Amino acid sequence: MSDIKVKICGLSTEDTMAAALDAGADMVGLMFFPKSPRHVSLSQACRLADMARGRAEIVAVTVNMDLDGLSRINELVKPDTFQFHGEEKPEALAAAKVMQGTKVMKALSISDRTDLEQAHYYAVVADRLLFDAKPPAGSDLPGGNGVSYDWTILKGLDLKKPFMLSGGLDPDNVTEAIRLSGVSEVDVSSGVEREKGVKDSDLIRAFLAAAKSVKVPG
Repeated sequence: MSDIKVKICGLSTEDTMAAALDAGADMVGLMFFPKSPRHVSLSQACRLADMARGRAEIVAVTVNMDLDGLSRINELVKPDTFQFHGEEKPEALAAAKVMQGTKVMKALSISDRTDLEQAHYYAVVADRLLFDAKPPAGSDLPGGNGVSYDWTILKGLDLKKPFMLSGGLDPDNVTEAIRLSGVSEVDVSSGVEREKGVKDSDLIRAFLAAAKSVKVPG
C-alpha cells in the first residue's frame, strides 16, 4: 500500500510553499499565466523552486505559451515538468519535451466520458495527464475555478500513463473523490485558498492530511 500522490498548484508565497513541502506535497505547481491570480514572476518562481528542489517535483504551469517562453522558464526556474493547461496539441508537447529536456503533463478539461477520448492521443507523448473540470462560461482561467464534475467517469480508466484528478477538490471532499474515482493522484488549487488566488497554509495541511490518509495498492 502506498500514499496518494498530491500536487498543490498555484503556490506563490514562501510561507505556503513551506507549508506544502513540510506537509508532504509530492508536486508543487507554479503558475505562469498573467491572467491568473496565482501568476508568479520569474524571480518569484526561482525563489519558490529553490525551496522545493529535491523535496518535491517542480511543475511549471503554462497556457498556450510559445517555445521561447518555455525556454526562458526552463533556463531560470529549472522545473522538473511543464504542465500545459491550454489548447496545446500533442505535437506541441512532443516538441517541448525534446527542446526543454523535461517531463510534460497535459491538463484536459472534461465533463463526461466522451471528453476522455482525447486523452489517448495525449498519452502517447505526455508523461502524465491531469483531468480538470471545464471552466464556467465566460471564465478567463482554464483551471483553478473550483468547479467539479462526475468523478466516477475516471473509474477503471487505463491510459498506460499516470493521471491526476483535479477540479473542485478541497479538504472535505478529497477522500470521497479518491474513493469514487479510483485515482491515486490528486491536484488542488482553489480548494486550499481563503480567497481567490490566496493560499491558506492550514487548508494546505488539511488537504494533504486527508489525501494521504487514503492508501492505494502499490
